Amino acid sequence: MTARPYVTGQGTFDNSTVAGILEYESPPNSLHSSITLPLFKPILPALNDTSFATKFGSKLRSLASAQYPANVPQKVDKHFFVTVGLGTNPCQHNQTCQGPNGTKFAASVNNVSFAMPTTALLQAHFFGQSNGVYTPDFPSTPITPFNYTGSPPNNTMVSNGTKVVVLPFNTSVELVMQDTSILGAESHPLHLHGFNFFIVGQGFGNFDPNKDPAKFNLIDPVERNTVGVPSGGWVAIRFLADNPGVWFMHCHLEVRTSWGLKMAWIVLDGELHTQKLLPPPTDLPKC
Repeated sequence: MTARPYVTGQGTFDNSTVAGILEYESPPNSLHSSITLPLFKPILPALNDTSFATKFGSKLRSLASAQYPANVPQKVDKHFFVTVGLGTNPCQHNQTCQGPNGTKFAASVNNVSFAMPTTALLQAHFFGQSNGVYTPDFPSTPITPFNYTGSPPNNTMVSNGTKVVVLPFNTSVELVMQDTSILGAESHPLHLHGFNFFIVGQGFGNFDPNKDPAKFNLIDPVERNTVGVPSGGWVAIRFLADNPGVWFMHCHLEVRTSWGLKMAWIVLDGELHTQKLLPPPTDLPKC
């Protein structure tokens, strides 16, 4: 088996091809002959071949069997369309300004660059002390629509805030994540805490709400907790918000998370005792 990295951004890294041999512990009798190495290595795609990576990933399917069902939400209670990508923030005099025109790089979801609070979100939510910690007004659609994968807007500044989405228990959610080309289109691996989700659709260019949903796979899509928003494209997921608490969704590239490419979902308690957020343990250490 051979493998090589896939990359869409700038930077240096070890781009060599790794190879390994898979050997069964108890092979069938017909395979007891000595192992011979292949004479030729397979031709792997280019390091930045986003089209190949996306097409390969789109072929993955759930088993969707009686033993391993694919419980894709067939109806949607809440629709969200969010843009993910890079932007800029004003650079202070004592900061390293690596962005264009005296700015620093920032990242955002729906133009909101997440500001980390000094009080834990989960603590503020559980004890009903959200005032001054977060606001429940994260936008469900971009505040300022534009040609997301075309010419970038003149204003590349992002807003800053600790905004969250609040969902009633058992809400079925459809989330479309759109890459932007504000400071160059790049792939963003988005990870959702607290849930698995189904990848029901993906494509390149701008998401078309009138045409693209008709092509969604609601039968046997792959189930994951991390998905790559393709460079210059979009991805659609569905999940059931049946896990009460506060759950981060963030880019799995650490530097972009530190730049603010993250947000949080708050799932409220259900009616049953087993559907409620547990209190913190009595011996929980205090910061």
